[in-house]
Amino acid sequence: MYREITLLLLIGLVAWAYQAIQPPPPKICGSPGGPPITANRIKLRDGRHLAYKEHGVSKEMAKHKLIFVHGFSSSRHDEPLVSQLSPEVVEELEVYSVSFDKPGYGESDPHPNRTMKSLALDIEELADQLGLGSKFYVVGYSMGGLAVWSCLKYIPHRLAGATLMAPVINYWWPGLPANLSKEAYNLQLPQDQWALRVAHHMPFLVYWWNTQKLFPASGVISFRPENFSPQDLQFLQKLAHKQNQRGVATQQGVFESLHRDMSIGFGKWEFDPLDLDNPFPNNEGSVQLWMGEEDRLVPVTLQRYIAKRLAWIKYNEVAGAGHLFAYADGMSEAILRGLLDGHGHGHK
Repeated sequence: MYREITLLLLIGLVAWAYQAIQPPPPKICGSPGGPPITANRIKLRDGRHLAYKEHGVSKEMAKHKLIFVHGFSSSRHDEPLVSQLSPEVVEELEVYSVSFDKPGYGESDPHPNRTMKSLALDIEELADQLGLGSKFYVVGYSMGGLAVWSCLKYIPHRLAGATLMAPVINYWWPGLPANLSKEAYNLQLPQDQWALRVAHHMPFLVYWWNTQKLFPASGVISFRPENFSPQDLQFLQKLAHKQNQRGVATQQGVFESLHRDMSIGFGKWEFDPLDLDNPFPNNEGSVQLWMGEEDRLVPVTLQRYIAKRLAWIKYNEVAGAGHLFAYADGMSEAILRGLLDGHGHGHK
């Protein structure tokens, strides 16, 4: 009798635990009870939709066409490059930019089987459906930098150039020296260290970990001020009017947007970026990496190592700048000119 009761209690506990770690289904845009569809969207080969937003001159008039990949807790509305230029500079550079919602963000359909490779192939299909030509530029900010590494791996032949802006680093890349990676990892807030451990070792617990109330969850998700430099905090005040857009980013659910980003970004990758070859051996394009010297979200020490190891990357470090350096006066123009003319501007 006692054995049967114990067994029933154990089964009940397991069932409860299983339910507790399961995320709710996403509220897909356009579905009953889901958010409305307001964006321009393309339909991908597998039936999913990608929402996008265009900036700059028209595709037909553009000399340079680029795809921008947003960061964590952002959306297609957060394009800090072409959208920040004066009309005169946009006309001079003849540049067109398209930003898109990553799967599960904003108004792009979730992709339950999303991988590093699938995002690169989504970018390629977006370029083809919008008629951007055989080659285009790709730019990724913060978590969006992961997509750029993926494009360099899986579709290098389609790239005219690439820019990584404060790209998030997976501390478990095999090519990173263990001591350097550990030192950088330990600079993160303890609660963020735990959130990353869960994302890497137990991705099935990411939703539960970041929604439970027993322990502090991700400080990045909760915008802990310690994660931002003095310059960043000033920019956050200026960007306060975009708070409503942050709600748009996760309107289909935090799991298919934020949590899946964490699981993929800090999980086990199919490749090591430090093993990549130069995609432009004849200098027909360039790969740029921009960092703020005082970035507290992405350790600059690891970026310096990557730039030294991959000597074909043009490294630009902005003195006194934090994670949001792209919003400083003149930075968007400097970053774009560096990409389009293929030369770094040597901010070190």
